[in-house]
Amino acid sequence: MIEARNITKSFEHLQVLKGIDLTVDRGEIVAIVGPSGAGKTTLLQILGTLDRPDSGTLRFDGEDPLALSPSRLARFRNRTVGFVFQFHRLLPEFSLLENVALPALIGGESRSEAFSRARSLIEYMGLTPRADHRPAELSGGERQRTAVARALVCRPKVILADEPSGSLDSRNRAELHRLFFDLRRDMGQTFVIVTHDDNLAADTDRRITMTDGIITGITSRTDDRTNLS
Repeated sequence: MIEARNITKSFEHLQVLKGIDLTVDRGEIVAIVGPSGAGKTTLLQILGTLDRPDSGTLRFDGEDPLALSPSRLARFRNRTVGFVFQFHRLLPEFSLLENVALPALIGGESRSEAFSRARSLIEYMGLTPRADHRPAELSGGERQRTAVARALVCRPKVILADEPSGSLDSRNRAELHRLFFDLRRDMGQTFVIVTHDDNLAADTDRRITMTDGIITGITSRTDDRTNLS
């Protein structure tokens, strides 16, 4: 589904990515691991079309999003990629429901359709009783599940997550990790996750290790991909 070839990226005189080749299959959960400064987040931003590589190619189901005009690229990103960050980045003035519906509204969905889909996702996340609460009234785990629902509301092909459980306690971290695998089972969702969490990385289909801007190792699971042991 995703194919990145020979991706390079520099910031001034520092080369952060040095020729990355990576493919991600539909329904796969991939972890990208490595020390700070390895280039993990930069790679994730390029996969999400938030940044452009200096060289190399990126394709989603054969389509080159980097060849699109800015307006078409924004629409592609809205419809194709969902983002989850370490800190939820919810808008404090909006309710949980409004935060989840917002990407669909931005993408041109009708209010009724956007809010209907948002309510379904909120129910799936077990957050219906909190739907009218604002982020400040939610726990850390509730905020991050809200962020995941928001990432899903436009039915993206892939969710890109950057340290999604990094700010959570151990119980909420485990619940979030289980949620990713439940979403793959129930919705066929694809995930690429940058993480320092060894437990999460060990349970994914593939663990991609990066060091100094290159991929230095790939570890694959041989277990049934539909189950988390």
